[in-house]
Amino acid sequence: MTHLFRLAALVLLAFTAAAGSAQAQTVAGLSRPAAGKTVVDGIIVKVDNQIVLRSDLEGIYQQQLQQAEGKPLPPDLQCKILQSLTLNKLLLAKAETDSVVVTDEQVTGELNRRMNYFVQQIGSEKKLEEYYNKPLRQIKEELRGQVKEQLLQQKMQDQIAGKVTVTPREVRQFFSRIPKDSLPYYSTEVEVGQIVKLAKPDPKAEQATLAKMNDIRAQILAGADFAELAKQFSEDPVSAKEGGNLGWFKRKELVPEYEAASLRMQPGGLSPIVKSQFGYHLIQLIEKKGDSYNTRHILMKPATGGTDVDVASAQLSKLRTRIMQDSITFAKAAKDNSDDKETSGNGGLLQNRRDASSYLPLDQLDPAIFFTIDTMKVGSISKPLPYRTDDGKDAVRIIWLKSNTPPHQANLKDDYQKISTAALNQKKNKALDEWFDRNRGTVFIEVDPEYAGCKVLDTAQ
Repeated sequence: MTHLFRLAALVLLAFTAAAGSAQAQTVAGLSRPAAGKTVVDGIIVKVDNQIVLRSDLEGIYQQQLQQAEGKPLPPDLQCKILQSLTLNKLLLAKAETDSVVVTDEQVTGELNRRMNYFVQQIGSEKKLEEYYNKPLRQIKEELRGQVKEQLLQQKMQDQIAGKVTVTPREVRQFFSRIPKDSLPYYSTEVEVGQIVKLAKPDPKAEQATLAKMNDIRAQILAGADFAELAKQFSEDPVSAKEGGNLGWFKRKELVPEYEAASLRMQPGGLSPIVKSQFGYHLIQLIEKKGDSYNTRHILMKPATGGTDVDVASAQLSKLRTRIMQDSITFAKAAKDNSDDKETSGNGGLLQNRRDASSYLPLDQLDPAIFFTIDTMKVGSISKPLPYRTDDGKDAVRIIWLKSNTPPHQANLKDDYQKISTAALNQKKNKALDEWFDRNRGTVFIEVDPEYAGCKVLDTAQ
């Protein structure tokens, strides 16, 4: 099973990696309609109640072919992918027997985070929908099950090897064993932080929005068609096309204010105006079954203008001055003041999606950030810059260039964090190998004879 868990991480993170290019043919199992080779699907591995399909194997293999960009791949790559898929199913099988669970709220949060990343990479929600020829709501519904499986697999891996650590001595020993001609070459990488302030609408804009929402509500109560009004007025671009229909959700999958209003109604009922972080909603409950409910809504967002952006900009200017005068660190300022929750907990630093580090290759940067830092010196902070968030809100941010590492061959001085991570992963792989050896006999595993040559369960691999 040597190197098996290294590939397992590849399969587990395929969802995120696939979004790195608008040319990717799959997003973690979501197929883009396209002409080409047809895979005759079928079960090729069974692990208790878990199964691996031929299409699972082929999808990841094709993804690797595309990312290789013509470079040769290992001849046994398909077998290694199958080994990894089998391992992941074993993790799921053991999670079930050991009562390991993830919440619906965790699944929804992770799914939303990844979808925001895909939208950012491809350019817009509309482009993503056009690329897959499906509404965003359907894309998310089709991926929900896979995201839940991935979170369960990750939780199992964390339980098995989460407490494994490496010492500085082990890191040095790991690095010394790498042949000099095999040391990786790193392109230019940067560490970039941001502090974001959303432009808050003034009271007049909110009052105008509420007045319009009350008028729409009165029209519906008087017999107007909810779906037609949603198509005409709703500012939720995905559901508006569907007459406001959001589809089925379980408890804790939508924001609390929306869920509470939905569950208080009887089918066909119309809510009062509901405020959430996304704006103002009018909600109609279509149907309710157990812990699941189906709703449609009309969303309107109070408009922000130049004055609102100026207020946010002034707040950031004062904060920038404090940071530059050393009265507060950038990390502390981001944690206490940034409206971007994804980065505020990380001291404002943007995260590399591929390895969870703060080091970002230049080709992975948002173009707006790239051109901002292009003329900045390390340690400097930009003036407040207006921009639009992933969910379409007007905002202002300041950008901090923490570090800029030129292209170089890996060395302990400049790349200790990366080398330490690699050494830790190797040690975790060993712990996971040992876990596999202990547990593979505790579940039923059957491999299709067609793939017997892959020796999926051979620990000598």
